Amino acid sequence: MQIECKGRNVPVTDELREHVRKRFAKIGRQVNNATLEIELLEEANPRIAEKHVVEATLHMKGVTLRAQDAARDLRHAINLCEQELARQVKRRKEVRKHRREARALGGLGQRMDAAI
Repeated sequence: MQIECKGRNVPVTDELREHVRKRFAKIGRQVNNATLEIELLEEANPRIAEKHVVEATLHMKGVTLRAQDAARDLRHAINLCEQELARQVKRRKEVRKHRREARALGGLGQRMDAAI
């Protein structure tokens, strides 16, 4: 999985890239040939308490998944975003699995009817 890190009002250091890579490694093992875009930004408004925002976009074959989270700390926002995206990937895999099973059972039922 390819990971692209971008920063708006936030310097993207090697340490931050490594943290992103470690956190999203589980998702990388679950999907094939996907591109993950991580955008880190800091709100300039001092009245916003949770000013660190992380937006993740996962481009997979046939679907694009997005997650966005905000927190007081940038690392915490990354962790929240990873959890949300992992939940979406898991749900997507379950939906595809159920569709494949239903298609297999549906095709089998049609063949059985034709034989009778």
